[in-house]
Amino acid sequence: MGEALTEKSGQFGTLSAALVQAKRLFASNPAGAEAQLREILKIVPGQPEALLLLGSARRMQGDATDALAILKPLAPSLPENAGVQFELGLAHADRDESSEAIAAFGRTVALDPNHAHAWRALGDQFTLTGNTRAADDAYARHIKASVNDPRLREAATALCENNLASGERLLRAFLHEHPTDVAAIRMLAEIGARLGRYDEAEKLLARCVALAPGFDAARFNYATILHRQNKMPEALAEIEHLLTREPRNAGYRNLQAAAFARLGETARAIVAYEAVLKDHPRQAKTWMSYGHTLKTAGRQTESIEAYWKSIALQPNLGEAYWSLANLKTFRFAPEQIAAMRAQLARDDLEEEDRFHFDFALGKALEDAQAYAESFEHYAKANALRRESLPYNADEFSRGVERHRKFFTPEFFATHEDGGHAAPDPIFVVGLPRSGSTLIEQILASHSAVEGTMELPDIMAIARKLGGRKKMDEDSAYPDALAALSPDALRTLGEEYLQNTRMHRKLGRSFFIDKMPNNFIHAGLIHLILPNAKIIDARRHPLACCFSNFKQHFARGQGFAYGLTDMGRYYRDYVEMMAHYDRVLPGRIHRVIYEDMVADPETEMRRMLSYCDLPFEENCLLFYQNERTVRTASSEQVRMPIFTDAVDQWRNYEPWLGPLKDVLGPVLADYPRAPVFPEAQHI
Repeated sequence: MGEALTEKSGQFGTLSAALVQAKRLFASNPAGAEAQLREILKIVPGQPEALLLLGSARRMQGDATDALAILKPLAPSLPENAGVQFELGLAHADRDESSEAIAAFGRTVALDPNHAHAWRALGDQFTLTGNTRAADDAYARHIKASVNDPRLREAATALCENNLASGERLLRAFLHEHPTDVAAIRMLAEIGARLGRYDEAEKLLARCVALAPGFDAARFNYATILHRQNKMPEALAEIEHLLTREPRNAGYRNLQAAAFARLGETARAIVAYEAVLKDHPRQAKTWMSYGHTLKTAGRQTESIEAYWKSIALQPNLGEAYWSLANLKTFRFAPEQIAAMRAQLARDDLEEEDRFHFDFALGKALEDAQAYAESFEHYAKANALRRESLPYNADEFSRGVERHRKFFTPEFFATHEDGGHAAPDPIFVVGLPRSGSTLIEQILASHSAVEGTMELPDIMAIARKLGGRKKMDEDSAYPDALAALSPDALRTLGEEYLQNTRMHRKLGRSFFIDKMPNNFIHAGLIHLILPNAKIIDARRHPLACCFSNFKQHFARGQGFAYGLTDMGRYYRDYVEMMAHYDRVLPGRIHRVIYEDMVADPETEMRRMLSYCDLPFEENCLLFYQNERTVRTASSEQVRMPIFTDAVDQWRNYEPWLGPLKDVLGPVLADYPRAPVFPEAQHI
């Protein structure tokens, strides 16, 4: 084609030189490049390379609409040209048209599987739309396309195929010879992250960015790993560094907003999400995240509007419907229920959207008192969710028995001189949906107490003590505690206080850690923080278990997606707490939810007395506290105590036989714990 144009124009040498000159102007002067290209097109109308470059120049000057007007007519005439598709993708991305951008980038890599920039851009678009699985795959393929060494390409292929053992072996051998190769270090960190070895991934990525400070892809991975480990200040520092280089990058800005939210900086998170949405108003999942943050701040009307905006943009987004249902006080209209039914009737609905719709429809039908159909949708949602979770009820029961054998009166007697003396933490433990958020809200209404969130730090200490590198390895926890000196236990307590300090905004003497799963770690808490308070929130087994069965959790709580698993977990929990009552009598204060509902002031006074706190009237007015609340009960605790929820489970009693059977004496003896056989101590 170029030769034919040359014969027609007689300008081959001049045309070639002009195109080269236009390309040189791109980075520093896209307007100058545009002027050069328009002169070329006057001489050679329709010249494909000039049109492609002109479209790129218009995009670089901020006019993606004009760029598309140039590129779209060009694309059919160059069906095998990956560059045209890549430019189309970039222009659609600039217009916040993610589905069109993803399609164009997909065509780019289909034409040129080694187009590294297209894989990176594709990963960015998947990140923006919240499709983390597809984003991870695209980023892995970007790595593969970016490396030239045959051994690294082989390792990258293994990573793309999720053959992690082979990839790790290849990378470790390569790094033994080339210990400073940042591409290999980044790939090895990616393998560590996929295996859940976040500490190792963090160290590798820290080394990576130290060796190559301008390696932004690795720095973004580093910020993400820090975020996953709840190291928000460190994650935010890395994001700030990235934003100085690429201030409009939506992936960086979304991660920044999420980090603000996790850190409890709700106002800053809201501002950050609003800034992203100003530039990217068509991103359904960003609207949903914005809605979550507004909900946390108690701005329910605005959060509902944000959720509906996300649904308008993506009607099949089941999580947005579930987010509305999860407000607990929201009620769906008949036409909205019909819309959910229509989505569930589709054959092409993603599994994640399907179980979210089933959870949401279960709640909508419960509110409509259609209990049989409601239970059917709850059961479908749980069965589908359970398939993707690795929870093993037998393994958890063995863990409880192991803790019972290890934490004996004799063990505690020989370790009573260790730990950090600070009385600051108040741990609220138990099961989710047991009234723990109500307890937190009451305590956080006291002038000396600050509410934070469900903090992962005790579980992180337990994991570190366990030393497990692979999922199938045995954990050294709790047995590893036996070898720790009083000073070592004190250091662990200090580590916990230091790591949680970022959540304490008000300067109050005490703070609440409301991670319910910490009940199994009460022995660890006692050892490293002997003056901390531990409150066990307990609710009727059928009420608590079925409330969990109705709930979809953002992460964890794998026991909650089956009635039998749920009943076994509740039974193990009661057995574990009964053991602690035996070996540490009086150490843990128990609040029975039904007693709190029946006589709030008496139970509040008992609880405050246990915490060595004077009674304050504000605790009775907890529902007027405007603090941020991040759990499913966030709207319920903004209202006075009501009794409606106490017996809601009775509407579903005909279907709870399997739950009753597995609970056995735990149900029959409630609120007392049955007499469990004592563990056979090692």
